[in-house]
Amino acid sequence: MTTICICGAGTMGSGISQVAAQSGFKAIQFDVSDAMLEKSKASIEISLQMLVDKNKISTEQQASTLNNLVFTSNINNCIADIVIEAIVEKKDIKVNLFNQLAQVNNKATILATNTSSISILEIAKEISHPERVIGMHFFIEVIKTEHTSNKVVESILQVCKQMNKVAVVCKDSPGFIVNRVARHYYLEAMKLIELNLATIETVDAVMENAGFKMGPFKLMDLIGMDINFGVSNIVYEAMGKPQRLKPSIVQQQKVLANELGKKTGKGFYTYN
Repeated sequence: MTTICICGAGTMGSGISQVAAQSGFKAIQFDVSDAMLEKSKASIEISLQMLVDKNKISTEQQASTLNNLVFTSNINNCIADIVIEAIVEKKDIKVNLFNQLAQVNNKATILATNTSSISILEIAKEISHPERVIGMHFFIEVIKTEHTSNKVVESILQVCKQMNKVAVVCKDSPGFIVNRVARHYYLEAMKLIELNLATIETVDAVMENAGFKMGPFKLMDLIGMDINFGVSNIVYEAMGKPQRLKPSIVQQQKVLANELGKKTGKGFYTYN
């Protein structure tokens, strides 16, 4: 495994591309938007320079990482050992992308989705050679279906290890592990705000002081309100609509107002 194609030049796609390139892989970043690719390239360059300034990587490592990166808006250039999609959370769009990628790659190419909540099996059953389809969420949970081959699972775990990530394998289920557990982190925080029992700043401060790297409201702003709210709805529906997982009206209002977090300049916090 030497080449990874990352589809999607948003925050997640950019992060994955940087990690892959830093880990020694040739990283091909694909997006239909040239503007998004330019933005992603600039973001990665800034991030790497910050690491150099903090003495976390050398200038040689910075140069090597940039040399490993390729940016393209032509899907025919997306030929790799592994494809990781990090695009919009819509099953049909992901399936369509994977089917296009299957045409330009051979049947051995692993198709990994970074989806945070969509059923991997629902995606895999519409792709040729479903045994090569797998979930690879945040590099910490590897999600397999009844079709996923053991060789594919082992290959993805090796890639995660090369990226200095400790991944766990789980079966395809609503929300997998991370988002099944994290729903309460977000939903209970928003319930406190809804009931006027605490402020946004207080909740974030308490959770960060308790050991979390980021409070729930800061994290939702970073992820994107639309994405986080969408995941809540998917998990809620898939679990049979239990009251404890009911999506928050507070977050729904943010989405309707297009206050999606950092990417729009305003979410629970305001950004310059």
